[in-house]
Amino acid sequence: MAAKTLFGAAEIGSGHAAESFGSYAKGCLAGGAALPETGPTWQAMRLSRNRNWGQPITIDFLQELSQKVAQSTSWSGLYIGDISQPRGGPMLSGHASHQIGLDADIWLRPKTDRVLTQAEREEISSISMRRASGAYTNDRWTKDHETVLKLAASDPRVARIFIFPGAKVAMCNSAKGDRSWLRKIRPWYGHHYHFHVRLKCPKGQENCINQAPPPPGDGCKEAAGWVKRILNPPPPKPNAKPRKPKPPITLAKLPKQCSAVLSNL
Repeated sequence: MAAKTLFGAAEIGSGHAAESFGSYAKGCLAGGAALPETGPTWQAMRLSRNRNWGQPITIDFLQELSQKVAQSTSWSGLYIGDISQPRGGPMLSGHASHQIGLDADIWLRPKTDRVLTQAEREEISSISMRRASGAYTNDRWTKDHETVLKLAASDPRVARIFIFPGAKVAMCNSAKGDRSWLRKIRPWYGHHYHFHVRLKCPKGQENCINQAPPPPGDGCKEAAGWVKRILNPPPPKPNAKPRKPKPPITLAKLPKQCSAVLSNL
């Protein structure tokens, strides 16, 4: 049976101490903590998915970031999308990563003071910030968006942030002073309705596998290359074969600890 079916059925976190096993795209989460649905400066979205679970440090990070955003921008905080399932692992739909409780999607829609109902959290969508297939930001992109990204990237717990290439280039063009935070902002496909924050493995968790650090520098030249390829895509290879879909991950392919996490033993 596919691991996504097993982990997708878990309704609550395991009773273990909090620990991530494996990598962001092949692992699981023990002792997951739930982000409360509503807080002073955040609201969790798409509650029916039950994906508002993560490492305790992830939950702390999101709460603290939302408070900084409310203090530093015109937003009243953050709308939080998917984090992880209660016990992490592969998801039934939507993500290859988000498996060890250290990834979180943050909406680019500015949060208001109004507390949304559960039905509204299922129906309301975030807002796309891209233009020209992601080569540029559109007129909805504001200085507050850059401030939110800078606040997130400046946190030492953060390893990487993924967002569409045009947003990275826009921030490269406008950032003043210390630009070191830009290194963590990485261009990636999609990610124009939300940005994806990836935290580093907590210290002492030896079975958690970090992604390699971003290359040195601010990454602006790389992002410009992404934009160039969007505007002038290379011609398709005439003999290219379509990629075969990857088979679903089975429990046997996950770290051995994931069986105990799933069975709560």
